Amino acid sequence: MASKTVEAVLFPGIDVRVECVGDSSGILVVEAVSTARPGRCPDCRKQARRTHSTYQRGLDERPLGFRRVIVRLRVRRYFCDRKSCSRKTFVEQVPGLSERHRRSSAGLTGWLRSIAIELGGRPAARLCRRLRLVAGRTRLLRLLTAPDRAPRVLGVDEFAFRKGCTYGTVLVDVEAGRVVDVLPDRTSETFAAWLTEHPGAEIICRDRASAYTKAVKEAALDALEVADRWHLLQNLSAAVEKTCHQHRDCLRKRAEEETVAEVPEPPPMLLPPAELPRTQIIERTRHRYEDIHRLLEKRWTISASARRLNLDRKTVRRFRDTDLDELLASARERRLNGALEPFKAYLNPRYTEAQGQVSGTCLFLEIQARGYRGSRQVVRKHLAALRAGTAEPARADIPSPRKITSWIMRPRETLTQSQDERLLQVRLACSDITRACDLARVFADLVRYRRGYLLLEWIRQAGTHRSP
Repeated sequence: MASKTVEAVLFPGIDVRVECVGDSSGILVVEAVSTARPGRCPDCRKQARRTHSTYQRGLDERPLGFRRVIVRLRVRRYFCDRKSCSRKTFVEQVPGLSERHRRSSAGLTGWLRSIAIELGGRPAARLCRRLRLVAGRTRLLRLLTAPDRAPRVLGVDEFAFRKGCTYGTVLVDVEAGRVVDVLPDRTSETFAAWLTEHPGAEIICRDRASAYTKAVKEAALDALEVADRWHLLQNLSAAVEKTCHQHRDCLRKRAEEETVAEVPEPPPMLLPPAELPRTQIIERTRHRYEDIHRLLEKRWTISASARRLNLDRKTVRRFRDTDLDELLASARERRLNGALEPFKAYLNPRYTEAQGQVSGTCLFLEIQARGYRGSRQVVRKHLAALRAGTAEPARADIPSPRKITSWIMRPRETLTQSQDERLLQVRLACSDITRACDLARVFADLVRYRRGYLLLEWIRQAGTHRSP
């Protein structure tokens, strides 16, 4: 095999001559001189004939065996002899090695740009440190440039820089599966300006909200607006969860009937009338409901109310369209079940049966023998709440609406036997959830497997199941 020159190894196909290679503090320093033909003026494109001067520039090159490589490249500065050109001198660029205003080689710049596209700012900077590449997050983000034209299939959606405070818009090339650009806000004016500067979008994918419709109608009249599969399934999941919330009483009633059939009723005990516990989440829900409706009564818009209260517009809209009782019920459902929650079904009847004449230590030892791992103080607080009438009654063991929704929306073959059995119990308890489950699964299969020709038939079936 013929031996290769240093130039052929380090700079294959590039017009440079290596003068020497040195090792300085673990860094390979390559002294090189450009041997390319005289370049052309970047303004008028006239080829240079006269050399003005030479100077040396430093370029970071891709590492060699985890050792940093620096190229000290000697380049020439040329005169531009065209009198009409405003540029008098210019510096040559070695194709494949150097670029204007960059301190890294073209190959290293390509590496950094690829890393920045995949990982973004800080994660990309951490990876560069592991690979012995000198690049901070700011430098990496500067390598990301927006295209001149929009992709054929453009995806648009909002995202949060800081949830509840600052939102932006992310633009995605759906066919290539990569981010195209990020806009500083989610207003239709900003998106319309971007579409005007970047024409070419034929299909625009968005969620079912109409926030970006105005921009599309102003700046991309010929573009077809569609809802992508992810947002369709997300909206379907939200509709199923809402149905499960509305019919939660059916599940609770069935669970209570089974509990009554299995456990004999304890003797009655006179306790103070129960009232809604004054928990933090319930109080916050009350105050938020009052604040939102007070602003809406003053004819504030949803966006203005959201900015004033530092909330998301969807939250304001939900509090506007939902009754307070339903919001409070949802707040109670969101309360975290502590270590004592599974044992309340034993504690409450036991306390009632003893007519309150039982110590907290005794009950603590009894549930501890049954697997309780919490503290004794939690048991005492629960007994004090029972005496005061502020204790929340023991809940029936029923799955949450979100958990039921996850069982329905997941492919059936991914459910465990236990999950499948619990979903079957839910379906037996409520016919409306059963119908929602059947319709949701058919629609999910229709979307996942792209069976759009069955959509009209599904709409007809869903219309026949509407409640009067």
